[in-house]
Formats: sequence, C-alpha cells, structure tokens
Amino acid sequence: MPLLALLDAQLSYGDFPLLDRAAFSMDSGERIGLIGRNGTGKSSLLAVITGKATLDDGELRKSESLRLSSVEQEPKLPHAPTLRASLLLRGHIPSIHDERERWQVEARLTEFLHRFGLDEGLSPEAASGGEGKRAALALAFALQPDLLLLDEPTNHLDISGIEQLETLLLRQQAAIVVTHDRAFLDRVCTRILELDRGMLRSYPGNYSAYEGVKANELAAEAAAQRKFDKFWAEEEVWIRKGVEARRTRNEGRLLRLERLREERASRRERFGSVKLSLAAGQRSGKLVAELKEVSKGFAGRPIVKDLNLLISRGDRLGLIGANGAGKTTLIKLILGTLQPDSGSVRLGTNVQPAYFDQMREALDPEKTVAETISPGSDWVELSGGRKHVMSYLGDFLFPPRRAQSPVRMLSGGERNRLLLARLFAKPANVLVLDEPTNDLDIESLELLEAALQDYDGTLLLVSHDRAFLDNVVTQTLAAEGGGLWKEYVGGYSDWVRQRPALVTEEKAASKAAVRAKERVKLSYKEARALESLPGEIEALEAEQQALAKKMTAPEYFRQPPQALRADQKRSGEIETLLMDKLERWEALEAKGKAAAS
Repeated sequence: MPLLALLDAQLSYGDFPLLDRAAFSMDSGERIGLIGRNGTGKSSLLAVITGKATLDDGELRKSESLRLSSVEQEPKLPHAPTLRASLLLRGHIPSIHDERERWQVEARLTEFLHRFGLDEGLSPEAASGGEGKRAALALAFALQPDLLLLDEPTNHLDISGIEQLETLLLRQQAAIVVTHDRAFLDRVCTRILELDRGMLRSYPGNYSAYEGVKANELAAEAAAQRKFDKFWAEEEVWIRKGVEARRTRNEGRLLRLERLREERASRRERFGSVKLSLAAGQRSGKLVAELKEVSKGFAGRPIVKDLNLLISRGDRLGLIGANGAGKTTLIKLILGTLQPDSGSVRLGTNVQPAYFDQMREALDPEKTVAETISPGSDWVELSGGRKHVMSYLGDFLFPPRRAQSPVRMLSGGERNRLLLARLFAKPANVLVLDEPTNDLDIESLELLEAALQDYDGTLLLVSHDRAFLDNVVTQTLAAEGGGLWKEYVGGYSDWVRQRPALVTEEKAASKAAVRAKERVKLSYKEARALESLPGEIEALEAEQQALAKKMTAPEYFRQPPQALRADQKRSGEIETLLMDKLERWEALEAKGKAAAS
C-alpha cells in the first residue's frame, strides 16, 4: 500500500485553482522533489498532506499510523529559555508517554543539533534565520518520521549545511521536498513531481532527467496548441461565411465549433516568464577595486585578514563561505561603504554599483509596488527608452491590480522580483547580488542566469546555490577560516576540484588532538576492512555511473514501471552504501595513521 495517495483533488484560492483534479501516490523509499512556479500551490499541497489545510473536493489517503514530520519555509520556534527546550515544545516531546521512547528522541535531538553545528543552549529569540532553519531540521530528523516534508529547506543554509542535509536525506525513508536548488534535486531526489496549472505530473529520476523530458513535452504542447488554434480559426471563418455558405451548414459542424470554443476558453496557459534585461550603462575604468593588505574584525574576531584582491572591469566574482564568515562585510569593504581596520581600498573611476540586499532592507514596506519602482512618475527610464510602470511591472509578473499593493503585503518571492525590477531599472556597471536566488522559482532562476551571462559589467555575487554559481561566475573567493580568503579560477565545482590540499590540511589539524590521545593499533578485522574498502567504493561508484547513464537514456522511460522503481530503489541504496563506506574508510584511515605516528 502506498504511503499516501491524492485522488481527484481540488483546492482553490479565491477564483484561482491551485489543484485541479490533481492526483499522485507515493511509496516508501521515494524522495520526491516538488517543483513549480511561485504561487502555484506547492506549500498548500504540503499543508493538505500535514492536515493544516483541507481539500475543496477529492480525497487524501494515508497509510495507517503514518508518522509525518515537516519543516516550513520560515520555522517558528516556541518561546523557551534555550533552543533545545524550544524544540522539545515544538515537537511535543514532553507529551510522549513512553519514558524510554521520550529519552531516545531527546538523545537523537542532541545528536542532530550537534550535526548541524548548533549550540543547544542558545536562546531561540537570538537565533538567526539559518540557525532557526537548522534547528527545525534537527528536530524533524530526530523524530524519525515515515515521511518528511520540507518546504524550501536550503534557504538560509550555507553550502556545508546544504551538504549535511543532503547526506541525512539520502538515509531518510521517504521525503517530499519543495526546493529551487537544482544541485540538491539532482543529488537527493528519485522522482520529480511538477505542479503546473493545477495538475501534478510525475517524472522518474532526478532534476537533470526531468529537464530533458520536460523540454520535449513543452515543444509538443506548443505544437499541439498551434494546430488547435489554426483549426479553430478556420472553423470561425467558416461560420462567418455568406448566405450561400450558411445553406450548407450542418448541425454536427456547429456543435463541433461550440466544443472548440469551450475547449479554448478553458485552456489554462502556462504562467508568464519574468523578462530580464540588464544595462551596464557607462563603462567603468579598467580597475574596479583594489584591496591591499586589508583586515577587518568585530569584537576581536577576524573577518578579513591581510587580503590582497584586484577586481577588473568585466570580472564575475563569486563569494563562498559559511554563514557568518563575513561575505556581506567583504562586499561592503570592496564597495568602500565600510572602512577596513588596516590596509587600503582603492575604487576605480566611474564605478556605478547597484546592490541587491539579501535582507530586502532596501524596500520600504509602506510604499506601493509602483512607487518603489518609479516614485512620483508613471514612467520608468530604461537604457532602451521610457516604459510605462505598469508595463515594466508586468515584465516581472506583477499584474496591474498588484501595483498599488504595499510592499508589506508581498510574499518573499514577490519581494525578490520587486527588488530585481528596481535594480534592473537603472544602469549599473557593477552589479552586487547578495543571495538573489532565495524565493525564486527554478524558471526565474534560469532567466536571471541568462540575463547575468549577457551582462557586460562587473558582477559580485554571494550565493549558496551551487548550480547558479557554476553557471554565472568565472572566479571564486572562498573563506578559509580565521579571516583568510583565497581566490580560485571558475565556479563552485571548479573550487571543489582545486581545494583538496586545503581539505587535507583542515582534516589533519582537526585530528591532531585525536592522534595525540589515541595510539591504538588497528585490529586484524579493521586492517582487512581498510584494504578492501577502496575497491568496494570504486565498484559502487562504477555501478552508480552506469545506472545514472542508463536512467538518462532517451528510451529509458518506456520500460515497465516496476523496472523504473527498482532502478530508483537501487540508486538510493548505492548512495547510502557509498556514504557509509566512505565514512568507515575515513575513520579507519585516520586510526591507522594515528597508530603509526
């Protein structure tokens, strides 16, 4: 029996149908990526599954005693003296009657708080957005649900936090995840479920497999609609012919035309796309910014230490680092809006920056959408000429009725689009984007990528979206701890390939204390395992690559459903086995080196 099944579901928001006779079912062992444009109803669907919302019509079936755990986009932590106490209340853990079970859940909560790098004694009121998200995730995993529901879990997480979440999810029995992180979808998901115009469409495999199939589907849909519209137009011409033609009318053809009109009227068109274009304006000088021996710290903690950095016109620099590493501080140092404690910052000539703030502080919550874009005027002055504010807002998917809404009434995705609209309305030869991908759907992300790829100016980008970094930047500045920053050629994947020496150094330093305390020899069984593990890992990786190639082949999806499910199950098993064997190998190797030293 499936874990859950949605049958003929209907759900509307006002006159807008979010679910229109939608249906899907889910088995244990599946990790589903739920995708779709902003506002299509993904969060509402999760609310239906958790019981926080009810369907207008249709049915939701769940297996008996199904244990659910969910993490919303912006988790709310109950008031309590400590983070741990708050999570105990949020998870209703004190109400567990079985003392042994309650103790086990509390022990797991402590474990997962440590895995996510959280201080359980922290006040929940003092927790940042990222800390609150990690705390809610720690609780969700500690509860060991049969089905885990995550709504935009990567928002506010840094790259290490995202990778930790991916590792834990690969061991989860079943999950439905709403996310725009394409790298995350590729690594974690066994199936993509797309919510599009009220319908749920299922695609086996990860996001890369979905992309190939979806492109063909959209092309076929467009061709079918063009054929339909042509036939409909011909029938409309026929009905309007003169008297002679009317004598030859037949009732069947009239009824067919009526059905065509009804079908055309009921067709739900795909949502419009954001129209992005960037103007670099007047060129800056060849030098944009030069930092020499720059240092900056707060409360005795170094954020930037002895940094030398040269940014030239046309550079596309991505900043990578953990939350709190100082990426935003470094951006302000580069722009000259924050003075260093020591060293010098020199800005080039004719530098015209435009800044996208991750906290959206640049938006006045009491102003209307139209006032935010064009205060005191109905026109927006663009590099290509004037454009009416309503038309310009339409390019960013704001209908005319939304133009007079105050900013405080907008969703996170709408605020993001509004800030982009204002940013792109004025020429800038230095574009600074601090976490621009949060709250954007995948289609808008890809359009933003395309606009940035065509941008002629200089780009400074802070992002935890690995695919976005790979597709946009040409060089990376990475935080390496203690205020040290190092520059690498390429995007995120290039940085990963270039940093093995750094990783080795960090591991050696972190294990120095362990080696000093543990002078224990490997047992015979452990020594044999250490010898065999590399070969076992290599074999699993080869099987994983062969299976991935098989699952992305053009004819793959014509196989029987049971064969597809078997491949999906094996793909998840391989990933789990790999993680376990890699961790075991690393632990044994460290123990062996400690014994030899």
